[in-house]
Amino acid sequence: MASALNTELREQIVALAHARRRFGHRRIHDLLQPIYPQINVKRVCRLYRQADLAVRRRRKAKRPAQRQPLVLAQTPNEVWSMDFVSDSLANGRRLKLLTVADDYSHECVDIAVDHSISGQYVTRVLEQVARFRGYPQAVRTDNGPEFTSRAFLAWTQARGIRHVLIEPGKPMQNAYIESFNGKRRDECLNEQWFETLTQARTTVAAWRTDYNEVRPHSSLGRIPPARFAAQQRRHAGAAARQSPNHLTSID
Repeated sequence: MASALNTELREQIVALAHARRRFGHRRIHDLLQPIYPQINVKRVCRLYRQADLAVRRRRKAKRPAQRQPLVLAQTPNEVWSMDFVSDSLANGRRLKLLTVADDYSHECVDIAVDHSISGQYVTRVLEQVARFRGYPQAVRTDNGPEFTSRAFLAWTQARGIRHVLIEPGKPMQNAYIESFNGKRRDECLNEQWFETLTQARTTVAAWRTDYNEVRPHSSLGRIPPARFAAQQRRHAGAAARQSPNHLTSID
């Protein structure tokens, strides 16, 4: 009797394991419990192992980027921090916003607004911005799928850009973009409903212009980020012209 029951159970276990490949013996026991209430989990486990069944462990994707704490940038374009935030239209349709900020100047490099943004979409946005600003030395992101996608990693490697991943569960290691997104929510999108994607893009773009060119920033000497960045570029240019490497000798 027990042998016949074991044979029946083994057939059921094998069928369930093939149909539900991510289920181990405990979850298979849960499925069998209503049919065989007298069967305990140890028996299912033994038959499961005898049938040489095992859940294949998913291999974690390799993370070539280095996880490290927040380090202060010293020049514009040294580090760009980026993140995603969500919003929605009045009809409930989801909006996704990619926010990018310069760690040193606190400029808003860009805000992309769309219904869906993939890793490849992110690279197109950054490539377009880099045509005018130049490429950053490093980008700081969380471990989201867009930032660990093949398209994004290939782009950073091709451009020689260091990819800094924050540690999981530690958003403060991306403090600049976290602070920026808080300002954006409070000043731009607070209690506002967008009717269309076009309206959302227009509103966000207008806020970004005001943030960069008009809004004083307390940590920058109470001047707008764009003016601060321009001052830093002028100072860097003057220092370069005064460098001995730029002096010409007169015979």
